[in-house]
Amino acid sequence: MANTYFDEYENLEIHELMLKDRPRQAAYYNAILGNKDLFKDKIVMDVGAGTGILSAFCAKAGARLVYAIEASNVATKVALDLIEDNVLTNVVKVIQSRVEEFVLPADAEKVDIIVSEWMGFYLLHEGMLDSVLLARDKFLKENGLLFPSECTIFVAPCSVPSLFDDWNDVDGIKMDTFASKLRVQKSARPEITHLNPEDLLHEGVVFHWMNLLDVQPEELDSIQFKEVVTAQKAGKHQGFCIWFDVRFPGEDSVLSTSPHSPPTHWKQCVVVLPEESCENLEEKSPIAFQITMKRSASDMRKYNLEVDLLDPNTEEHPVPCSCHMTKCILTEAHLKMMDTS
Repeated sequence: MANTYFDEYENLEIHELMLKDRPRQAAYYNAILGNKDLFKDKIVMDVGAGTGILSAFCAKAGARLVYAIEASNVATKVALDLIEDNVLTNVVKVIQSRVEEFVLPADAEKVDIIVSEWMGFYLLHEGMLDSVLLARDKFLKENGLLFPSECTIFVAPCSVPSLFDDWNDVDGIKMDTFASKLRVQKSARPEITHLNPEDLLHEGVVFHWMNLLDVQPEELDSIQFKEVVTAQKAGKHQGFCIWFDVRFPGEDSVLSTSPHSPPTHWKQCVVVLPEESCENLEEKSPIAFQITMKRSASDMRKYNLEVDLLDPNTEEHPVPCSCHMTKCILTEAHLKMMDTS
C-alpha cells in the first residue's frame, strides 16, 4: 500500500495540479518568503518535498541548509534538476527516502523548521500528517517551528444541487430517477466538489482544531463531533460540507479551502444524506448531528466519514441558541434581559 501511494506521486500531472493551485502556492510563498527573519541561517526539513519548490523557497528565504526529503523517484527525476537549475545545490540537499527511514548525518544538528504540504481531502486523507509528526519528534529542535503550525476543520449543513435539483430539468427532460440512482452509486464515499457558498445553510462550525506542535498521532485515529446548529437561511438540507484552514507562523498567513475562499485543488468534501433524510428547512431551524472521522482499518491513509442526524428536541443546544424552538427563544430573551439590567 505504501509503495502504491508513493508511486502515484511519480505522475507529474499530480504535481502540475498542485503547482497550478494559486491559493496553495501563494500561501506557502507568503508564509516562507514573507518571514525571512524566521528562516535566515536556519536548518530546514521539507517533508514530502515533491518537485522541491518549497525547499527552493526556504533557500531563497535565507536558510543555510535544507533537507528535501522525498520518497518517490520525483526526488531524483525532478527535484534535483529544479535545485540545480536555480543554483541552490549549496543549500538544498535532495534525499530520496521516506522520512521514517531518514537518518541525520553524524554529528548533524537537528532542524529549526519543518515545512510540509501534507494536507489531503478533508485535511487528513492520505495520512501524511503521521510522517510530519514523526519528523517533528525525531528531528525538530526544542522551540522549533512547523509550517503550517495549526489546522482547523469546519463543517456546515448544505444543499447539494449537483446531485439533486440540477437533474430536475436537463434540456427539458426530467431526470430525477437517474439522479436518485447516481446518488446511490456515489453513496459509498464522500463527494469531493466545489460547493457554491450560496448552498451553505450555515457559515460553519469548528469540527476539530489542532496545534501541530503538540498533537499526537494516536489522536488522529478517530475524531468525533456533536453539535446543534441553526439554519441561517431557508433551503434544502441534503448534506454536510467539510473544509479546512491551515495557519502558518509569523505574519498572519492562512490557507483556506472554504467555499467562500478562492477555489483550490482540495475543493470541499460533502457527505450526502440519504434521500429519506433530506428535508426543506426554514430559517432558524435546528439541525442536530454527530460526525465521526475514523481511520480505515484496511488502509491507514484513508478515513471513514459517518454523519448521524440527531433529534434537536432531545439534544443539548448551545447557549445562546438562535433557533426557533421555544426553549431557545426564552433562553435568548432571558439573556438579553440580563444584559440590559
